[in-house]
Amino acid sequence: MDGERLFLTFSERTMLTLRSLYMSRGYRQYRMGKFEPYDLYANNKDFLVSDSVITFTDTNGKLMALKPDVTLSIIKNSKDEDLKLEKVFYNENVYRISKGTRTFKEIMQTGLECFGRLDRFQRTEVISLAARSLCLVSGNSVLDLSNLDLVSNLIAKLGPGFEGKDRIIKALTEKNPHDIKSLCRAYGAGEDMERKLVTLATSYGRPEEVFPRLRKCFDAEDEKEALDELEATTLAVDEDLRDSLRIDFSVIPDMNYYDGIVFKGFIEGIPESVLSGGCYDKLMEKLGRKANAIGFALYLDLLETLDETDDVDEADILLLYEEGDDEAGLEKMANELSKKNRVFVSPVWNDKVKAGRRIRFGKEVE
Repeated sequence: MDGERLFLTFSERTMLTLRSLYMSRGYRQYRMGKFEPYDLYANNKDFLVSDSVITFTDTNGKLMALKPDVTLSIIKNSKDEDLKLEKVFYNENVYRISKGTRTFKEIMQTGLECFGRLDRFQRTEVISLAARSLCLVSGNSVLDLSNLDLVSNLIAKLGPGFEGKDRIIKALTEKNPHDIKSLCRAYGAGEDMERKLVTLATSYGRPEEVFPRLRKCFDAEDEKEALDELEATTLAVDEDLRDSLRIDFSVIPDMNYYDGIVFKGFIEGIPESVLSGGCYDKLMEKLGRKANAIGFALYLDLLETLDETDDVDEADILLLYEEGDDEAGLEKMANELSKKNRVFVSPVWNDKVKAGRRIRFGKEVE
């Protein structure tokens, strides 16, 4: 049983469950080839989870890449069509360095993309689906939300010549108020800016706990608009999912690609995010698209540590037989039992199969 599995792994079962969820909300499955022209990924390396890409030269001399990402391919192979609303999900293998092993690996990834002329409902639906996806994987999960517009507008107010921007952003992602204070004072950012940046770095928790504190600190019109958008979105998320939401302004993906609400998902037992996503209108614009877009990806390779297959029966019934038994009768019995059960038919010497019941060609022996 070492090389192959008779039944689905935890990741595969998860993928099928999520497929049903996404289809129930009108998402259609997107299927793609295994590779794309390398230029697509080379020009957008900062958008990728890993900038390491497996490449090969096609028969026509063109440099190709085994796909390390699905979102870029979906955008490349779709059209604006008068900003028509498009909803797609995918279950695809991507080829990248696994976070778990740090080696190249074929990784199952599932996720969805929604693009077109989007309003708050469409964005909130995606965020709800992200939160529900996590809940289906684990009963103990959280979805951290941020509004990148608030962060980017605040950073922009430091001015084009401010030399410590990248270091301040890094300190925000690390939730490091000490470094933020030091940097603000070293580069002359001012007390008000220091106070706001420290507030962002130290504000984490349930929306109803965090927003009152943020409201006291952020009073500029653009800041209030960003908070209004984030709060309204959290209130519109399905009520049964709101307990899993957290406000966290350390969620800062690349601001050259993302804008608006962004998020990361975590589940108990895994020390890094297993889901990430958000609004990426800037990426759409960079690729010559007019549509808005939001989506997320769930990294199934990280769920391998949660694989409970070894603790689950591989079959409902282990049907045992001996040499010389009636083969026609054995086949008939196996067919009858398999109508409602998972049946593993095996010689009596095979004691490695985990099953709920053992039957000796018609007689229950255990």
